[in-house]
Amino acid sequence: MAKHNDTTLTIALVQQTSLPALVQKELERLILCGDLASGAKLNEAALAEKLGVSRGPVREAFRSLEESGLVRQEKNCGVFVRQISVEEAGEIYEVRAALEELVGRKLAAAVTPAQLKEVRALLEKMDKAAAKNNVDAYSALNLEFHDLLLRQTGNQKLLSTYRRLVNELNLFRRNALAQGGTLSLSSREHHEIVARIAAGDADGAGALMREHVLDSRQRMYRAHAVASADIH
Repeated sequence: MAKHNDTTLTIALVQQTSLPALVQKELERLILCGDLASGAKLNEAALAEKLGVSRGPVREAFRSLEESGLVRQEKNCGVFVRQISVEEAGEIYEVRAALEELVGRKLAAAVTPAQLKEVRALLEKMDKAAAKNNVDAYSALNLEFHDLLLRQTGNQKLLSTYRRLVNELNLFRRNALAQGGTLSLSSREHHEIVARIAAGDADGAGALMREHVLDSRQRMYRAHAVASADIH
């Protein structure tokens, strides 16, 4: 009987701890794909009903999403999807460039054959998406590529800081990657980065990763300028 109770408690605990995480993941997806637009106010009750859960997990998900940079909570006003100005996006790219330079240096000094094999397998998928000009697939793989390099450093603080920055930049990045000819260029840059890491060239890998991010910032600026011109 005790064993049955222990099992029941374990199942209940897993359900209790995983549900807010599942809700957070779904809300994150809705925000990043644009279904929940920048600046939109999030209705806790409506989202709970939409997702078929109670309001508690939604409330917990809001807190996690605020920590990850996707929403902001305003006292007595509610929870809103964050809006990032082009000026703030430029600053975030600058910080991200410094982090990625560090990643390039660290991996070039310590990367393993198994890690390189994993990265190159991902590069093949990126090449195929770029050849088909599949922006959605390439965008997802691009995020995975950089996240993988961060994970391979083994530095959890670096990874969590980076992920917050990526969340904040997501909408700008997709627009930038949608520009003509950008996917093939981006893919070549990734191959060059991996080649420098594989060669153990810390200076070269770090410099290329920094330049890659700063080039992305320039693409973001161009995409923003085009969007602004279309509006006016």
